[in-house]
Amino acid sequence: MSTPASPAPFQATAVGLPPHSRSGGRPALAAVLLGFFTIMVDAMIVNVALPSIGRGFDSGMTGLQWVVDGYTLAFAAFLLSAGAISDRVGARQAFAGGLGLFVVASAVCGMAPDLGVLVAARLVQGVGAAMVVPSSLALLREVFPDPAARARAIALWGVSGSVGSAAGPVAGGLLTVIDWRMIFFVNLPVGAVALALLKRAQPSPRRPVPFDWTGQVAAVAALGGLTYAAIEAGADGFGTARVLVALAVAVVAGVGYVIAQARGRHPMTPLPLLRSRTMSLSVAIGFALNIGFYGMIFLLGLYLQQVHGLSALATGVAFLPMTVLTSFISPVAARLSTRFGARMPVISGQLLMVAGLLAMVAVPAGAPVWLSVVLMMPVGAGGAMAVTALVALLLDSVPAERAGVAGGVLNAARQLGGALAVAAFGALVADRAGFVDGLHTSLLIAAATVGVTVLATLSLRPAPRT
Repeated sequence: MSTPASPAPFQATAVGLPPHSRSGGRPALAAVLLGFFTIMVDAMIVNVALPSIGRGFDSGMTGLQWVVDGYTLAFAAFLLSAGAISDRVGARQAFAGGLGLFVVASAVCGMAPDLGVLVAARLVQGVGAAMVVPSSLALLREVFPDPAARARAIALWGVSGSVGSAAGPVAGGLLTVIDWRMIFFVNLPVGAVALALLKRAQPSPRRPVPFDWTGQVAAVAALGGLTYAAIEAGADGFGTARVLVALAVAVVAGVGYVIAQARGRHPMTPLPLLRSRTMSLSVAIGFALNIGFYGMIFLLGLYLQQVHGLSALATGVAFLPMTVLTSFISPVAARLSTRFGARMPVISGQLLMVAGLLAMVAVPAGAPVWLSVVLMMPVGAGGAMAVTALVALLLDSVPAERAGVAGGVLNAARQLGGALAVAAFGALVADRAGFVDGLHTSLLIAAATVGVTVLATLSLRPAPRT
């Protein structure tokens, strides 16, 4: 749940080195695990360091919002076409290019002389991460043709992502004690080792897959305009010229994207796919869940340091119980989906998240830190349960040849939800004197958003159990 693209459900008994693979399979597996681990750590590590980054650059809330949303926005926009690029250039080549781009951008982040350079480098990081996620799975499918071996490899992939998510906040706290720039520099040695291992794998075959240039440009413009307007409106109000221009760009680009998908020869998001009730509802649920989860992570990282005065390290440790718990929820949710159908854990997970968010609203400003730590857990656990089952629900409802596209749309919607949550909630807590009131308002909005998708999910017919 806490990741740009949630680790796949896995059975605990499946974890173990796959015994049969194509030549270079094990080095490729090690490279994929290291690369995906690094991406997942980075998704969580930055939130803990935000106050230190703000002090380092003397930046206000708007700048910190862009540090988070620059990455998330690029990830969401380019994830839509990353699968097609991976097929076009080859899985190994796409993975190496994406990870290499991510590592170089990490170095620029660490050396950034000002906030503008840092945000620009975060955008490039997001593009690299968007390339890594789909190409990593495509590479595992390629180098492990045996289904049993491939299942073990994907299980390890899921474990590496879960461990990365759990380690991110603590690693962020530890490294920020030294210098916040270390949270980016730590990506360099890990990425270098992964790229060295990848050289031992055979080059991947390429396929002449068409690319939807019009759709991709329109998607970047629409998501960028919407996010910019949301962030800047919090600082300057919705009536300012640049916010209105950004909204106009978002609307025009959004219309252009829909037209490109309806009339284009090779659309990234075939519109008939979205006419499925299950598909459209899954996208809405994923969007709402990330508003709740990423919104809470962003807010609590600031709250624990600015209101309670915790250090970055103590804040990272405070997140640890939740992140560890979510790592164990995915296999549980997978088993529940198998036994009862995916609808039940999707609804249960959303309800658990709503309960946790509402309980946080009731916490007074002077409450002990441990209470916030405890209340994070149902939010994280509920999100992990719902997302894992949601993926199963979605894949059961679309044709096999559309599974990759459907997964890309779902994850793009989730990332957009996280980006807009940071944009909107950051504006509500920008005034430090009214931080707690803004925090409570933000959590109420998140709970209400997830509550709406709970009601919508109830209208879905239970899928037949298999």
